[in-house]
Amino acid sequence: MKIFSLLKKSACGRDLFAAALLLGSTLGMSGNAVAQQNVKAPEVPIDIKVPTGNSAFLIAHAIGTQGYTCVPTADGGTTWSPNARPEATLFVKLFGQQVQIITHFASIDTSPNDFAQKPVPLSGNATWQSSFDTSKVWAVKTGGINAGSDASCPNENSIQCLRLQSVGNEAGPSGGKFLAKTTFVQRLNTRGGLAPITQCTAGQTQLQPYEADYVFFRADE
Repeated sequence: MKIFSLLKKSACGRDLFAAALLLGSTLGMSGNAVAQQNVKAPEVPIDIKVPTGNSAFLIAHAIGTQGYTCVPTADGGTTWSPNARPEATLFVKLFGQQVQIITHFASIDTSPNDFAQKPVPLSGNATWQSSFDTSKVWAVKTGGINAGSDASCPNENSIQCLRLQSVGNEAGPSGGKFLAKTTFVQRLNTRGGLAPITQCTAGQTQLQPYEADYVFFRADE
């Protein structure tokens, strides 16, 4: 029985691995590839709505942290301030298992588009990079709503839900374009991630765990 159980687990593992490879192949195809069939973006308030002419092609769930730094205030005290250092891993469900497809972090925009700040901020921009073809999108916030204010952002005491616009895109080293045509990103269903409420010493840093759903959009063709 033990040997049969091991063989069964091994077979399941091979099936999942093969499926992951298939998913990777799909996500690594040209910018016209569809990662998820019939993606429907959730209804959201106008403040974070993506302009007409763009359609969602991927929804993924993120688990990560938001970074904060303790800074001095004008009255001689200190307060926690976001340090623009998000770190998260994005997953989609495949045969009941969570499969990593994107990494979210901050980096310098090395392929700015017409919407990018000039000069490009050396502090970096929010970045999403494909785990399969290493294509990237950089984006900046262009709208936000407070958590708990809408069905698309229902969890109070959490970071804002956002609309972010691409300020740079880059194909992978082998030409992969999974994220290279992303025009907008929405952050929805946030949970956690708010600044600490504890007192702090200037220069101190802290990571706050959060989860969210990210919706990726491309221009209609």
